[in-house]
Amino acid sequence: ITFKLAPDCRYTPDFVVMLPDGIIEVHEVKGFWEDDALVKIRVAAQMFPFRFVAVQKTAQKAGGGWTIREF
Repeated sequence: ITFKLAPDCRYTPDFVVMLPDGIIEVHEVKGFWEDDALVKIRVAAQMFPFRFVAVQKTAQKAGGGWTIREF
């Protein structure tokens, strides 16, 4: 799925997930955030009626694992 945010501006998430209760979530997985990607997911979260979830890898020296953000 690709979301049209503005003329010539689109956002394509990594995954679209339907939960057992029927709620649709849009998932993005990042090693690090670039400014344009962060703006796009924030704008998409404001424009569309889905829950946007971003998962970012946490550095090993910071304990490892994943950081989860909802928009």
